[in-house]
Amino acid sequence: MTSSPDFPPLRTERLVLRPLRLEDATALHRLVNDWEVAKNLARVRYPYELARAEEWIRSTWAQIAAGEAWHLAITGEEGGPEGQVERLVGCVALTLDTDRKGAELGYWVGRKFWGHGVATEAAVALCRWALETQGIAAIRASALKDNVRSAAVLQRVGLRPAGEAMQTFLSRGGPMPVLLFRAEREALLALAATEAPLRTEKPVLLVAAVALVDPDGRVLLARRPEGKPLAGLWEFPGGKVKPGESPEAALIRELKEELDIDVSESCLAPFTFASHGYDAFHLMMPLYLCRKWGGMVRPVEGQALAWVKPRQMGGYAMPPADKPLVAMLQDFL
Repeated sequence: MTSSPDFPPLRTERLVLRPLRLEDATALHRLVNDWEVAKNLARVRYPYELARAEEWIRSTWAQIAAGEAWHLAITGEEGGPEGQVERLVGCVALTLDTDRKGAELGYWVGRKFWGHGVATEAAVALCRWALETQGIAAIRASALKDNVRSAAVLQRVGLRPAGEAMQTFLSRGGPMPVLLFRAEREALLALAATEAPLRTEKPVLLVAAVALVDPDGRVLLARRPEGKPLAGLWEFPGGKVKPGESPEAALIRELKEELDIDVSESCLAPFTFASHGYDAFHLMMPLYLCRKWGGMVRPVEGQALAWVKPRQMGGYAMPPADKPLVAMLQDFL
């Protein structure tokens, strides 16, 4: 596959489990290329090269599409200068057996996130999803004999000791003794019934955007920088609306921070809105028109800018939510 598969994210109280993206590669490499993490993983080499991360991410897409395995990113949100920011925490996976009656559970979490119950929360969510949608009869897992933390996680998930074995660990260059764990479907479903319902609905993200129109009738587009989701695509300036903030106030703040211009609320005319479902959230984006501002537009954050005639906007690659707005602007301007 050449693009991330269509898989509705699974949501817990604190986490989102979603398909991996190519832009996760750098964070994934940073977290797993840590001996304290890698030494506990049977199928991860150490050192772990960055190039291998992108290759592996693409392979997980094909497995999800084929319904053979689900390797999902574990993400959470952290506060930052731009508000809440998604952070990669680790990965969790279920791989179906060849007879498709059972599945193997695996996971890892970056060292900085240890001790917060992340692994248990993510593993429980994925197991419950598989039990409800895939009809598997049992789930099994293994942990290094000296990995007390992982053994405790597996028992909290509901798996029970099922013996010992030797397993090859790429990170350690040979076979290592492991503890085996297993639970049947009925036992796991009984445990799941005592947990809070698994949420699969998407949160609504409110983003305000503006079409800045110059005296020549051109509209300003900004290109999303590398390192951000949808990097390289052109969009209308704006940003997330913070809690307690109005869309107009958010735009005034964002335009000052990103373009160094001053805009008054009276110069922001509501025009239309976009409603679009992305993998991890549903976007609601009011679009305003603005023809008057103070100062000279400049790319404060180093982003590329372009003043574009409405009829020429079709030649600019844009996020899915922005595309329907172009036709409306063309008709109006």
